[in-house]
Amino acid sequence: MQPQSSAQTFPALRFSVAPMLDWTDRHCRYFLRKLSRHALLYTEMVTTGAIIHGKGDYLAYSEEEHPVALQLGGSSPAALAQCAKLAEARGYDEINLNVGCPSDRVQNGRFGACLMGEASLVADCVKAMRDVVSVPVTVKTRIGIDEQDSYEFLCDFIDTVANSGGCDTFIIHARKAWLSGLSPKENREIPPLDYPRVYQLKRDFPQLTLSLNGGIKTLEEAQQHLQHLDGVMVGREAYQNPGIMAAVDRVIFGSNTSDPDPVAIVRSMYPYIENELSNGTYLGHITRHMLGLFQGVPGARQWRRYLSENAHKAGADIAVVEQALQLVAERR
Repeated sequence: MQPQSSAQTFPALRFSVAPMLDWTDRHCRYFLRKLSRHALLYTEMVTTGAIIHGKGDYLAYSEEEHPVALQLGGSSPAALAQCAKLAEARGYDEINLNVGCPSDRVQNGRFGACLMGEASLVADCVKAMRDVVSVPVTVKTRIGIDEQDSYEFLCDFIDTVANSGGCDTFIIHARKAWLSGLSPKENREIPPLDYPRVYQLKRDFPQLTLSLNGGIKTLEEAQQHLQHLDGVMVGREAYQNPGIMAAVDRVIFGSNTSDPDPVAIVRSMYPYIENELSNGTYLGHITRHMLGLFQGVPGARQWRRYLSENAHKAGADIAVVEQALQLVAERR
């Protein structure tokens, strides 16, 4: 099975926001979409078990979030195919398989980064999903695991998953993962970044769509990586300093529109917030994703403090957000 590059058919791959557990929930994605119309947004990793057996709706999202991708965690081809089919029916634009998370809990479920050691199984998982959906099926992975960190190991993994599984798009976290001895946080910081290795991978597999993840903090850095690769994925910087997202459409996608004003962005969230509050959502569950919006702007500290101290209180509503906003607006 020969993969075909999806870069031309899915331009949103050029810039995406990483799936981050407990962070990129549906409220976060709705907010980030206000800042960029074109960036590809990923859900938190959702396990196949949660979707198939869980009592909640783990596929819920707002139509305004498109383009949006679902990241799945699992290693059963049949279960992944079942979940991929459900996700496509719900309108997700992409299905992504997690082959990068190194946490003990994920390993115990036999998914995440440990699957790098089972390339044939990953290929089977991808093929099973591709056989039942027409949307892109992609893989997010690392450059290696434990002592299996040679370039040859990485190439063998990519070659197997691409040719046997038909995967045409990979997001590569440019660090290897230690499956024991390091926490997930340490695995994001201690193993050194190796961007040249990912660049070389693109040169050796030019027919594939390759995106780079790991350590990207500015749009200028993203532009530099895009000279070598098809896409970039930004994680914590996009979450902790979401203001950088306001320039993505112009800087990365070449949009002629002006960057959105952050104060206007906050107020544009009010209808969504009011609707969510009426459905029983707590204000703090939404505003926690907005705390970093004014980073570097006078009044940003007061904005964060006021929301942090008041959004969790019983009955907190739009008035809390508006009061916090005044602490920024009056100093602009």
